[in-house]
Amino acid sequence: MMAAATACAFLPIPGFHESSYRSLNWRTHKKPLVRKAKVTAKFELNPLPYPMNALEPHMSRTTFEYHWRKHHRTYVDNLNKQIVGTQLDEFTLEDIILTTYNKGNLLPPFNNAAQVWNHQFFWESMKPGGGGEPSGELLKLINRDFGSFEAFVKEFKAAAATQFGSGWAWLAYKANRLDVGNASNPHPSDEDKKLVVVKTPNAVNPLVWDYAPLLTIDVWEHAYYLDFRNRRPDYITIFMEKLVSWEVVSSRLEAAKAQAAEREKEEERKKREEEEYQASNEVREMYVETTDSEAE
Repeated sequence: MMAAATACAFLPIPGFHESSYRSLNWRTHKKPLVRKAKVTAKFELNPLPYPMNALEPHMSRTTFEYHWRKHHRTYVDNLNKQIVGTQLDEFTLEDIILTTYNKGNLLPPFNNAAQVWNHQFFWESMKPGGGGEPSGELLKLINRDFGSFEAFVKEFKAAAATQFGSGWAWLAYKANRLDVGNASNPHPSDEDKKLVVVKTPNAVNPLVWDYAPLLTIDVWEHAYYLDFRNRRPDYITIFMEKLVSWEVVSSRLEAAKAQAAEREKEEERKKREEEEYQASNEVREMYVETTDSEAE
């Protein structure tokens, strides 16, 4: 069930299990990965976090009838058809996204998986009576990384308005190990840990860059056309001023920071274990060499 599989999908930055990628090994499999047992697709259309008319007059029930009930459901149904009988049906939604993105070479299930995730994240980014300004740690980081809340809003609006064609604009927490090829930065500095605004085309989201999404706006035309026609800037302004749930964004930031800290701690543990293992091997080799020389 999607609700069970992604219960915490929209708060912490998800991890990617490299062992799962190796077992799938899309690049080398020549035959489809098909199970012998019959598989029942597991993802479902999650309910909205509020009634379909709850965001009126800013986002109409009619928009939700088409956008959530039809568009979102289609992504869920198509994803289930694509993963049934393959190893992907054992993956979480996030792992499907990261595996099928495949360093930018999109595999067939990516678009549907990412759009399922993106839409649920979008619905949960809004609330009745939303908008205004955030508070606490979120506002502190916004002021630090953008100069002011007003400067952040201007940058976010610009990203959403200038995303050519279909796509998304995001506020994300970059904790990040700067993945470049096979290299990474396992010890990110405070400068690496910051809030960023990014825009993505089609279904792409910041998970594929190892960023933690905190807020998104859908700028596919079907997200706003029924209410705003072709006035995308008006839709973006209403979203920021009347719909954003800053409480949800703040909780996502808290979870992202906690998971980033936990990951750093785990990496440090693995590094210590590796150093201890190498040190013990060196001692063992020295002992063997000494014993051999005495025997001679």
